[in-house]
Amino acid sequence: MSKLKELEAFVLVATKGSLTAAAAAEGVTPAIIGRRLDALENRLDVRLLVRTTRKITLTQEGHAFLEDCQRILAELANAEAAVTMGSARVSGHLRVTAPAGFGRKHVAPLVLEFMRAHTEVTASLDLSDRTVDLVNEGFDCAVRLGGLVDSSLIAVRLGEMRRVVVGSPGYFQKFGVPRSLADLHQHSCLAVSTQPGWDFRDPAHPGRNLLFKPPGRFVCNDGAVLREWALAGMGLAWRSVWEVGDDLRWGRLASVLDDYATPPVGIHAVFPQRRHLPLRVRLFVEMLQSNYGRPDYWDRSE
Repeated sequence: MSKLKELEAFVLVATKGSLTAAAAAEGVTPAIIGRRLDALENRLDVRLLVRTTRKITLTQEGHAFLEDCQRILAELANAEAAVTMGSARVSGHLRVTAPAGFGRKHVAPLVLEFMRAHTEVTASLDLSDRTVDLVNEGFDCAVRLGGLVDSSLIAVRLGEMRRVVVGSPGYFQKFGVPRSLADLHQHSCLAVSTQPGWDFRDPAHPGRNLLFKPPGRFVCNDGAVLREWALAGMGLAWRSVWEVGDDLRWGRLASVLDDYATPPVGIHAVFPQRRHLPLRVRLFVEMLQSNYGRPDYWDRSE
């Protein structure tokens, strides 16, 4: 029990930003929270927080540990909910937000499936590429791609995604296949106007990335349009596998320069810090995790 209290105290302080706010949320004194943090750091022999009279900041180790702690506490809450799930009724209104393109293809169908399985649940889905304020805008859950910047939210890893350079067989037959990043300068690149460039692994410096700014003849702010242009043989596009997985499987597109691809990044469900997460939210997140975690999900046929 003491170890669990230590983890809870650490997450509260990291997300609330002070001992006083964490103590108020827990219903104890700041001194008790401070002792739990001291015990945790002493047990781990690692400094997780830098505490001054003005503010509290996370160390590098603290940032990494925070995500693990949030996941552990979320899984514990899920396990407790599962025990009583047989007698609990899934109901209420589920509010979910997700990036527009990803949400249209990979969230909306699962929301529909969830509502069919739980007929007393209503739902609203907001598809937007802006970063939604979950607390102030009243959302239960957000699906987010890539790095997470808001440590005040609980994050559950659902799966991972990677980006690849793709082109059509007809394009490669006509213009050849690039073998190195330097070769890209000789090709027609389909660029997203809102992206600074294409991110690649630097083979000469492990752990470092290279940013390639495509000399795009065709530029658009909509990734779905770039996919269509790539299918039409107009050039190369840097797209996520969640978007072009079916095209790769059926040979409509082929990937190149895979040796330069950066490691996959996470797909997460995030939700506000709550002691008791509604059952409908827990079950929906579990459904996303079950689907996105399957290796065959991303290249299934249309």
